[in-house]
Amino acid sequence: MQKILKWLTLLIAVGVAVFVVFFLISINSNETTVNLTPLEHKSEVVVKEPKNIWLESFSKTEKLGYFYPVNEVFIQVDLNEKVANETIYKLSAPIADPYQLFCLKEELKQHQLKYYLKKDKNGAELLIYSKERTKLDSLVEVLKNYQISATVGLYKEDT
Repeated sequence: MQKILKWLTLLIAVGVAVFVVFFLISINSNETTVNLTPLEHKSEVVVKEPKNIWLESFSKTEKLGYFYPVNEVFIQVDLNEKVANETIYKLSAPIADPYQLFCLKEELKQHQLKYYLKKDKNGAELLIYSKERTKLDSLVEVLKNYQISATVGLYKEDT
């Protein structure tokens, strides 16, 4: 058995050596191709078409010897309009472990609510902003099944 193993390793070594020699000869051949022509660099200049901007149309028109100023724009804003205050509610739920986060995300998919996940040193907190308090209250009741304590309150912007 040792004799066969000895001859087999010797045969494999000779085969690999022959392969390496033929490989090196094939990649280092001095054959030159007859039909080689030098590469030509073709450069084309691309001309950008000017964009139609509505202010430029004023500069190109002339009416009674007057040119419209291009750099002046007049915008009228009605500031007397009252902005309706909408009440926005905020649901906050502290997340203790990844399983609670998974359960909470699945419930949010069913309620079709978008959320914001806030992470800091103390842990993670999921925030939901909505105008519909009933939807948030029903979500709080469902989250009690998963031992997730969520609270709903009024959202006040930081000023």
